[in-house]
Amino acid sequence: MEKSPNNPKQRSQTLLSAPRCLAKTRRGTACQSPAVKGRRRCRMHGGTNPGAPRGNQNALKHGMKTARAIEERRQLRQLLRERRDFLGAIDW
Repeated sequence: MEKSPNNPKQRSQTLLSAPRCLAKTRRGTACQSPAVKGRRRCRMHGGTNPGAPRGNQNALKHGMKTARAIEERRQLRQLLRERRDFLGAIDW
């Protein structure tokens, strides 16, 4: 790990030469803050936040929109449709 220089002029020079964040600000201009080391954004625009973990299980609220659930509902509707047609075809 590199030590930061003791000379204030050298420190400011290092800060000035750091890559910029360049995220879009509320004014519509590019952010000019230095990016967090090893990241592309500054601390204000998410450089310190690693984001959600991969395979985030907290995002799953229910299974209503899964492909399996949708297919089961489709089959159930088809079964009910066939039942209704069958019962309508026979005389009671």
